[in-house]
Amino acid sequence: EMSSKGSVVLAYSGGLDTSCILVWLKEQGYDVIAYLANIGQKEDFEEARKKALKLGAKKVFIEDVSKEFVEEFIWPAVQSSALYEDRYLLGTSLARPCIARKQVEIAQREGAKYVSHGATGKGNDQVRFELTCYSLAPQIKVIAPWRMPEFYNRFKGRNDLMEYAKNQAPPGLYTKTQDPAKAPNSPDVLEIEFKKGVPVKVTNIKDGTTHRTSLELFMYLNEVAGKHGVGRIDIVENRFIGMKSRGKCVQHPLGPALAPPETTCAIWRSPFTPCHRGFPFFLLYPDEVGTMTFAPDFPGCCERSCL
Repeated sequence: EMSSKGSVVLAYSGGLDTSCILVWLKEQGYDVIAYLANIGQKEDFEEARKKALKLGAKKVFIEDVSKEFVEEFIWPAVQSSALYEDRYLLGTSLARPCIARKQVEIAQREGAKYVSHGATGKGNDQVRFELTCYSLAPQIKVIAPWRMPEFYNRFKGRNDLMEYAKNQAPPGLYTKTQDPAKAPNSPDVLEIEFKKGVPVKVTNIKDGTTHRTSLELFMYLNEVAGKHGVGRIDIVENRFIGMKSRGKCVQHPLGPALAPPETTCAIWRSPFTPCHRGFPFFLLYPDEVGTMTFAPDFPGCCERSCL
């Protein structure tokens, strides 16, 4: 039997890519610790746990990071009116460093020298995962299978899947937002209260329901805005490595529900000149989040940091 090369903490989703990676890492001689992050998505985590163990994971950790994701990552982005290339509200960009931060914690706790992820070698997620890991634990080693020829030459099924998706959009692609053609004709009127740029209370004027905690606000606004078909975009964006990509059919109903009122609040609370002085930061912050190139010494940079 092959001697172990050590433990690796794999950011595991339960999907096809990371399931293949889990088995492949075992074949290479690593003890695989599967880690699933709950950032608020509706997922059968116990089923994913069973799958990981069945595939040979030595341990499985399911970590609920939803509260810190909202309070430490999403709210600062709302405060800064972050919008990447004028369209993208940075949902994935903010989630990856949150996920990777906990991945590093697990690696340190378990004495693992390696971490691994399922991001491809063409997108920004690889940068978000790895710069977060290296920032928090410079000594850690990252195994990125989709950049390794011995892995991607063996698994070529993605080309067929991409060709299929190009010719026929999968049914039920959007799960958080209603088709606008089928959305209700009667509106929901919401009153949102902000404090220092962060939403602290939302009230539905129609039925009087009120939500105050970060997670309640987050889930409720996503639910109501999604019910009305708000938050769908299909974007072309610039990638960190220099490619242009039509890589996202995004749904984030929370963003359009919060961005306009927060921007209005910012105009009300800011004097004319400082507001304009802040524009370079508002333009650069979403770019830095999108590519994981935070600059803590940037003039006027907010005190709250993702790392």
